[in-house]
Amino acid sequence: MSTRVRSFSEMSSEAEFTDSSAARKHRPDYMIVLFMGLLMLIGLITIYAIGPQRANVLNSAYGYDYSGSYFFIKQVVSLVVALAGFFAVAFIPYNLLTKNAGKLLIIGIGSCVLLAIAGWAHLGIAQETLGATRWFNLGIFGSLQPAELLKFAMMVFLAGFLGSKYRKGMINDIEDTLIPLGILTGVALLFLVVIQKDFGTGVSLVGVILTMLIVAGINIKNLMRIGLLVFALGAVLIFTAPHRMDRIFTFLEGDNHSGASSSYQVEQAKIAIGTGGLFGLGIGGSVQSTGYLPEAINDSVFAIMGEIFGFAGLMVILALFTALMMRLLKIMDHLIDIRLKLLVAGTFGWFGSHVILNIASMIGIFPLTGITLPLLSFGGTSMVFIAAALGLVFQLSHYTVHTSKLKEAQYENIGSRRGIGRARNSSRGGFIRN
Repeated sequence: MSTRVRSFSEMSSEAEFTDSSAARKHRPDYMIVLFMGLLMLIGLITIYAIGPQRANVLNSAYGYDYSGSYFFIKQVVSLVVALAGFFAVAFIPYNLLTKNAGKLLIIGIGSCVLLAIAGWAHLGIAQETLGATRWFNLGIFGSLQPAELLKFAMMVFLAGFLGSKYRKGMINDIEDTLIPLGILTGVALLFLVVIQKDFGTGVSLVGVILTMLIVAGINIKNLMRIGLLVFALGAVLIFTAPHRMDRIFTFLEGDNHSGASSSYQVEQAKIAIGTGGLFGLGIGGSVQSTGYLPEAINDSVFAIMGEIFGFAGLMVILALFTALMMRLLKIMDHLIDIRLKLLVAGTFGWFGSHVILNIASMIGIFPLTGITLPLLSFGGTSMVFIAAALGLVFQLSHYTVHTSKLKEAQYENIGSRRGIGRARNSSRGGFIRN
């Protein structure tokens, strides 16, 4: 028990780290900016195309008075804020962020506590939608989802914590590493899944943490234990919430459940994608966004893009996602410091989990999770923090080395087994220079 308490007391200090890499600063990877910008542009075009229909639907159903350009203007504002977040994190020295990771985590958890209290007290600042309180209502400034801040804070904090344990050879230590990590994750999931009823964001957070653990070198035995624990916890959270159970049963029954209200969104999403054909109906041609497909502007935007741009357009979008994620992997592979690698790994897990879960649910190969499609869905908070995470990776791409550290490590391992000596730092002459 004393060891466990000591581990918690050290977590904050272990999360603080400085630039210990020997790589010379060089040009960053501008392909990240290119792919991110193209995805944002496609998302903006889509919102421009379906925004008027969305406004008409809400005006008719709820008596709002939205103009036809309301959602487009809000998306432009969100993009401006997201780009500001990207460049702020890209150019503010990352040490400033990582040294204050503990404080950032406290702010993230504190914001979730504040939202829970405001929701229970029915204060106006807590925005309730469809029975869930997930946002702060900021009036003319829109809304803020603290879950995204918590996710970003967890990623930055755990990069320092797991990186420190890796350097000490303690990444698989149950009492000193895995139990504290499990408790911290449990606290985060308590707010995200139980209190805020946001199962999709909880799944995304688990994806971030698992990706970081795999990169940190957790062994198969412990990974299987964690996997079983996550599966059991997920089962409990699903079977204690009727709407989640309904989604699972609907998914398992597949097309046999056709016509039921619980399968309506997936059915309409498939109709949208199928109607788009090879090249789509074009801007202004969407029918499903006129009220047939729920959340057409948010979670279901991929299906609407299939209707507008067709199969060819969706392949372009998937290619951009794939290219961006491959750049993340390349940057991670060419970083020296394990803690910087973990920051990129967390961003990869975050981005990848959103892409996979959203698209898989829209085409019916995964249950609905209500998760946004990065950089494309309407909304500000998710886009801002994902852009900020990409900005952090963009900054870290300044410090990559020319030689793959993964390939070098594999070569050294093979060489050591064969009795061939090789200097561990022999690749230092291969740094990328300006």
